[in-house]
Amino acid sequence: MRSKSFVFSTGIGILFSLISCNSKKSNTESSKNIVEKIAEKIEAVPEEKVPEIKYSFMKKADWMGMKDSFEGAKHLDILIALNRVDSSHLARLDSIIVPDRYDLGLDAYLPFPKKIELLKDVKKIIIFSNPVQAFAAYENGELVLQGQTNMGKKASPTPPKLYFCNWKAKKTISTSNSEWILKWNFNISNFGGIGFHQYAMPGYPASHSCIRLLASHAYFLYNWAEQWVLDGNNLLAHGTPVIVDKTYPFNEPGRPWHKLVNDPLAMTLNQDSMKRIIEPHLETILQKQQERDTYKASKDTTAAM
Repeated sequence: MRSKSFVFSTGIGILFSLISCNSKKSNTESSKNIVEKIAEKIEAVPEEKVPEIKYSFMKKADWMGMKDSFEGAKHLDILIALNRVDSSHLARLDSIIVPDRYDLGLDAYLPFPKKIELLKDVKKIIIFSNPVQAFAAYENGELVLQGQTNMGKKASPTPPKLYFCNWKAKKTISTSNSEWILKWNFNISNFGGIGFHQYAMPGYPASHSCIRLLASHAYFLYNWAEQWVLDGNNLLAHGTPVIVDKTYPFNEPGRPWHKLVNDPLAMTLNQDSMKRIIEPHLETILQKQQERDTYKASKDTTAAM
């Protein structure tokens, strides 16, 4: 889905500007220093001990016959996460991926690590992975939430790059189709019309470049992430950084998570994977974070005078 762009009364759009050239220079130098210090201090981070889980396919008829014997919400949460769907679409699948155990926390069945040392100086960040169709939110390198997502379809994929959270709306209408109501929408590409929000999740990339989430996840991120700060047409501070990683393997047979049947670690994003995703953007992320902190400090000082 494509969400509406934020329209200014001038009709010109946003003129992105920083507080001052001198501020930009000092912030850039500081962010470089932070990145260098992180690189110097990071030792080999031991990989998390991954619980042993085996996966298999279960046909729809078998699943429908057994679903009433499962222990309620916990089992359902695991199954919809594994199959990258919402609860209403699970029964529509011809077969589903199932684990051989349901006694672990939900994070054990999802790909992101609980801690990323490289992010310890990043206050907040959201990472979306096209290949594994999952997301994670971190505060200072500590995982606060992860879950499944359905991103852009082959004709309109979600471009991999670094974004920042812009404006948000509890409910908005897609520019692609006026019948599509997007709840808990957070825009990350104002003129590209890309955002993350609640919408139907069939279990594969299906959107018009937007990022679909469960209602509970969209609601959490809507309230947790920070918006940009504007003064008229001027951007004073960026919002929470958002990384969209890689592209989805549309030309490969099956879904990537089907590989779990042969390799239970096929979807696991380890520390090396996260370093590859984060490191190219880290300097910019820290620079924009510092600019935001500078703006907030300046505002607080003015308010106290």
